[in-house]
Amino acid sequence: MTIRLPAGDGGFRAYEPRKEPLAATPGTPFTSRTVFSAAHVVADPFADSTPDSPAAVDWDATLAFRRHLWSHGLGVAEAMDTAQRGMGLDWAGAAELIRRSAAEAKSVGGLIACGVGTDQLTGPATLDEVRAAYEEQLALVEESGAQAILMASRALAAAAKGPEDYLEIYGHLLRQSAEPVVLHWLGPMFDPALEGYWGSGDLDTATDTFLEVIAAHPDKVDGIKVSLLEARREIDIRRRLPQGVRCYTGDDFNYPELIAGDEQGFSHALLGIFDPLGPLAAEAVRVLDTGDAKGFRELLDPTVELSRHLFQAPTRFYKTGVVFLAWLAGHQSHFTMVGGLQSARSLPHFARAYELADGLGLFPDPKLAEERMKNLLSLYGVNQ
Repeated sequence: MTIRLPAGDGGFRAYEPRKEPLAATPGTPFTSRTVFSAAHVVADPFADSTPDSPAAVDWDATLAFRRHLWSHGLGVAEAMDTAQRGMGLDWAGAAELIRRSAAEAKSVGGLIACGVGTDQLTGPATLDEVRAAYEEQLALVEESGAQAILMASRALAAAAKGPEDYLEIYGHLLRQSAEPVVLHWLGPMFDPALEGYWGSGDLDTATDTFLEVIAAHPDKVDGIKVSLLEARREIDIRRRLPQGVRCYTGDDFNYPELIAGDEQGFSHALLGIFDPLGPLAAEAVRVLDTGDAKGFRELLDPTVELSRHLFQAPTRFYKTGVVFLAWLAGHQSHFTMVGGLQSARSLPHFARAYELADGLGLFPDPKLAEERMKNLLSLYGVNQ
């Protein structure tokens, strides 16, 4: 049996769905790499909300998905951009998400790190207001018992006049943090408001400032997450880090080679693509734990085409594909997103995402995924 999928050029193509899923079983945490999946949130489809209203979250389904990730040995990176932070999920919603997920992590023994930003600031802000906003969020994350991830700040990007402002703000935060944090450099392809972060539009100059922050406080930086989609730059930064500071790749285009590493080092991982790839990624990292880099690449390299598809420009809308695949995989009962973001990608985009994910065996129940894909197609007027 085949399914009729839109080809994107006005025509259609026939696709024969896979009959059996990938065999992936839950397991213990990894030994060779620290791996986080940045997790999505599940919207409440029955809430009477609008794109401008506070996010209505289905907490049971959202926490169940985190338990799914933990069961495979993955850590959860919470309240990051994958959770639609700043794109449907405001600070009040993020704070509740952090509190609930951190408590759930404690109950199951799961690894968790949470995003610290300044998104309670909704208009122009001074540097003092940016600092205070960061402090408020850092305090909440530390009180929850989770590790802090210092996210890039739109408000800081708008208020800073040069590298010295970044050095001052980040230095202040690192000095007062109770435990080592992860510093997150999110590129403008993920958020256009972050253009020129670290005080310069020149990436070499920005990189120098970024590394200067770390060099001044190496004992307070567990690691960095680099989301610039440039493998060569990440490798260069990785090699310049102080001893003991980790690099967590955020490169959803080149992650297999960066995690596998080379003779001079490797990257750990904190990736949005590991939301839909969770069980498969876990299997690959367990192979890597045995020292089998070739086997790791054989499992993970074929997933890059799907990742590049989901993260294609405009990259910030990758969350739509992530939630779409979670619906097809049966992790949630509907394809609805906070802020109405389910409308951010086209039907041909969804069709290709389904085809690639099904080919990888990502759906625990391929028949359910096929039925849901057909239902979506029928809503667009595509008859089988």
